[in-house]
Amino acid sequence: MNSNRPAGPLVGFTIGVTAARRREELVALLRRRGATVVEAPALRILPLEDDAALRRATARCLTGPLDYVVATTGVGWRGWLSAADGWGYGARLAEVCRDAVVLTRGPKATGAVRAGGLSETFSPATETTDALLTWLLARDLPGRRIAVQEHGVPLDAFSAALRERGAEVITVPVYRWGPPADPAPLRRLVEQTVRRELHALTFTSAPAIDAFLAAAAGLGLGDEVLTALRRDVLPVGVGPVCARRLEEAGVTVLCPERGRLGAMVRTVEAALPAHSRREVRAGPSTLVLQGNAVLIDDGPPVRLPPLLAAVLRALAEQPGRVLSRAELLRRVWVTGQAGEHAVEAAVARLRGVLDGHARLVRTVPKRGYSLAAAV
Repeated sequence: MNSNRPAGPLVGFTIGVTAARRREELVALLRRRGATVVEAPALRILPLEDDAALRRATARCLTGPLDYVVATTGVGWRGWLSAADGWGYGARLAEVCRDAVVLTRGPKATGAVRAGGLSETFSPATETTDALLTWLLARDLPGRRIAVQEHGVPLDAFSAALRERGAEVITVPVYRWGPPADPAPLRRLVEQTVRRELHALTFTSAPAIDAFLAAAAGLGLGDEVLTALRRDVLPVGVGPVCARRLEEAGVTVLCPERGRLGAMVRTVEAALPAHSRREVRAGPSTLVLQGNAVLIDDGPPVRLPPLLAAVLRALAEQPGRVLSRAELLRRVWVTGQAGEHAVEAAVARLRGVLDGHARLVRTVPKRGYSLAAAV
């Protein structure tokens, strides 16, 4: 077995996780592959208990037949039926939905609907509410009653388009997003993004992106965050609907073909090494740089602090080329809040971490530093 191989495909990479729901599952999948994970929920799901708006919407659904029912999320559909059961409405709601045309947005919503003993008439391959709206607008809608199960944020434009065609729309706010109980981790995540201490940032919902960008704006770092996501920090979304907000801001977001956590993790696993893994010859050694880890010859991965990893990456771009202290300062200290003495201290620390391979980082008197040229 080649001991030069990382213990996991994501060893050395630091990945930010903004998810609230199923966060533990996503974190476990990433850590199992060797990643360092920074957890900072951008939102939290407000509980359903005693939700007066949901109870009123459910009661309104039961005042007469429904023509169409739109299920947008699996967790939302199950939560609605569970809450209705608790209020004694469960059997009546199931009966009303059974007599209606049921539309589902994607496999998760479809699975939840079928688990409840119903069957869907239409579910778009694109898994978007836009496709559901297009399908509905092709029908005769005046006087039709349509229940729309919302998923975290109001679907105002969706419902308005249906009302303009004469439909009676009942919005069902099954669960709602609220700010995180502790906003400090999200603010730290914004700062880590700007400092390029993250290699990837994951999003599992559009509201999480909105909350992250709002936190950045609140810190006066909105433009800096977008620049980091365009250039250095890989943004990954669970699907195109989730990613749309960043795409509109000019940020290209990597998404799997299927909107699933497992698929998103596999996308990260394939993309990050291709994006940030380099192999270079330095002196008599072979260095593999992967995120914040370096593998030298047949040794195990050595994890570096983000700053030291950035210094080593800059030196490794062209072994033998001398980089001045001023140039290293410009390239590594992106916030610009340091002097040349910080470069000297970082190089000294880097040599200490490299231990027996410290000789690979050379000092060129009165000029700067270089990585030893290949021999």
